[in-house]
Amino acid sequence: MPRKHSERRTAATPRQRSRGLVIAGERIRPGETRELHLRFGATYLGSPVSIPVYVMRARKDGPRVFIMGVIHGDELNGIGIVRELLYDKPPKLLKGALIIIPVANIQGLERHSRYMPDRRDLNRSFPGSPNGSLTRRLAHEIFTEVVAQCDYGIDFHSAAVRRTNYPNVRASMRDPGAKRLAKAFGCELIVSSRGPRGSLRRAAVEAGVPTIILEAGEVWKIEPGVVEIGVRGCLNVLQSLGMIAGDPEPPSFQLSISKTIWVRSELGGLLGFHARPGQLVHKNQGLATIYNIFGREQTSLISPADGIVLGMTTMPMVNPGGIVYHIAALSQRTFEETQRKMAARSDSSPYARIQDDLATNITLR
Repeated sequence: MPRKHSERRTAATPRQRSRGLVIAGERIRPGETRELHLRFGATYLGSPVSIPVYVMRARKDGPRVFIMGVIHGDELNGIGIVRELLYDKPPKLLKGALIIIPVANIQGLERHSRYMPDRRDLNRSFPGSPNGSLTRRLAHEIFTEVVAQCDYGIDFHSAAVRRTNYPNVRASMRDPGAKRLAKAFGCELIVSSRGPRGSLRRAAVEAGVPTIILEAGEVWKIEPGVVEIGVRGCLNVLQSLGMIAGDPEPPSFQLSISKTIWVRSELGGLLGFHARPGQLVHKNQGLATIYNIFGREQTSLISPADGIVLGMTTMPMVNPGGIVYHIAALSQRTFEETQRKMAARSDSSPYARIQDDLATNITLR
């Protein structure tokens, strides 16, 4: 059973590691770096299926951090982040261990699908079961072999199909360890939430392993701006834990958001967008105009609150009830403070540049 909140370890006191580190039946000794394959099942033809695991262990004991990508098989930005982290900017561990699964849902990746072959969502199946469905068995394998041996975790996600997300960290800010990790990652926006039941981060936090996710970008893409932010965030976390040398790079500002609002269309039609990801919008400001097929204006969608565009559709048409925007709601005072800070941040900031990058698939009117 999950430990009560008061019984969980805090981020300041990671689990003492007097025992060894064993993954996929392989012992990783201090100072070793290994590439492993964690077997969890088989294809219809009986061929074994396994997921790649990269393990880097310092000579000195310290925190253990897992990094997870592609839990949803169509969310590829995590692969790009891991690739650059390992081969372009490989961290030199001073202490602890880094355990990386670049592709958790290997079968979904091969099928260009969010889901596992049994049509289940891996990120609604944790901590899993050794005797359950294929998806729950994989969740159990990942959880017992990797998550349960770690002190902290970072999980990479993108928006659902036909949507894009402005980079934001999501974390259970009531958990001290998750809060510390979220702030250290260095995203401008932190959305405070426990996460859905069965999600990796919620199950991990309940098991005493503070875990956060980065939500950024689109499916089926490896986006340079998202990769840059993800790599910087990972290095920030490792530096804040004393696992690598250097000082974290803080963002120009950081907001913790407790309320978000979905903006849906009441009509079907063609969309004319007026706001892009990461943009500040006032309450009652026009977000989009809906036209009929002949170009005649039907109605407008307005912002329900002062806030920031957290995500939006990339489709130029919409059905009744379809999601068009996701707004992070802000108080008037926070809105005005954020407006000043955004105006003052450098044009070279990755968060300033990514606003343009994420808007390439939409036409602003």
